[in-house]
Amino acid sequence: MQRWRGLEDIPQDWGRSVVTIGSYDGVHRGHQLIIGRAVKRAREAGLPTVVVTFDPHPSEVVRPGTHPPLLAPHHRRAELCAELGVDALLVLPFTREFSQLSPAEFVAKVLVDRLHARLVVEGPNFRFGHRAAGDVAVLTELGATYDYEVEVVDLVVRGAAGGGVPFSSTLTRRLVAEGDVAGAAEILGRPHRVEGVVVRGAQRGRELGYPTANVETLPYTAIPADGVYAGWLNAEGEAMPAAISVGTNPQFDGTERTVEAYAIDRVGLDLYGQHVSVDFLAFVRGQAKFASLDELLEAMSRDVARCRELIAAAEPQDPAA
Repeated sequence: MQRWRGLEDIPQDWGRSVVTIGSYDGVHRGHQLIIGRAVKRAREAGLPTVVVTFDPHPSEVVRPGTHPPLLAPHHRRAELCAELGVDALLVLPFTREFSQLSPAEFVAKVLVDRLHARLVVEGPNFRFGHRAAGDVAVLTELGATYDYEVEVVDLVVRGAAGGGVPFSSTLTRRLVAEGDVAGAAEILGRPHRVEGVVVRGAQRGRELGYPTANVETLPYTAIPADGVYAGWLNAEGEAMPAAISVGTNPQFDGTERTVEAYAIDRVGLDLYGQHVSVDFLAFVRGQAKFASLDELLEAMSRDVARCRELIAAAEPQDPAA
């Protein structure tokens, strides 16, 4: 899959294409319906599929300080789009100047002049242009002028997660923030993932017999609520069953919130400086401060045993998935 940042990266000889536009944070099951439909229609027409997204999140430019927690960084979204069969991902730098483009200017500048769209596939709530003045009706009207078609896909997916309300990135972020990683996984179609570089921490886990990878997460990452989780530590091409701790480590009066993963039954791992990812399978318990170190060690032993059970009952993970 080709990856472009900015309109200038698009090849000058780029021909007609099928396009879909959106933040697509998390590439959840609703997003997958739209992108999958675009890929299907493109293949039927013998054309490439282009996904257009933005960086930073538009809300940060329009309303500074409101950047939402991200379910997936851009490189992860690119991987997920590639898995769906997308041919090119265009990340548009979202600046104040770009936010001022009217719907007609956006269509002319992006869809027509550079991507030569023949078909644009969107969800029913799609908005674009200055002050989100454009919707699918405006997009369709402009298509009559600029020779492209519009197809609207009903992206409503429902399930147990969130009590039956339609699946969305907003709902997924809320469930992650509440620690309901199983509910988030239902919406995403896979476990919620956090990633970053392994850095040196206080190394108390090593002293206690549970050495952890302290993951310095990427900016704006959606991190689950404080507590202990079962999941996987993806490193060195392997998905290792893990007990994951999120929080400030109140046992030792910590103040900095961290994500630490203990690779169950693994000895001698040295991951310092490596970029790793952590997949969250299930919530085990909330963060707690124990009366003594012995009580903490007993709890950690129970946590690891419970994590081992939960992971054994789950489907094996592909670290590259």
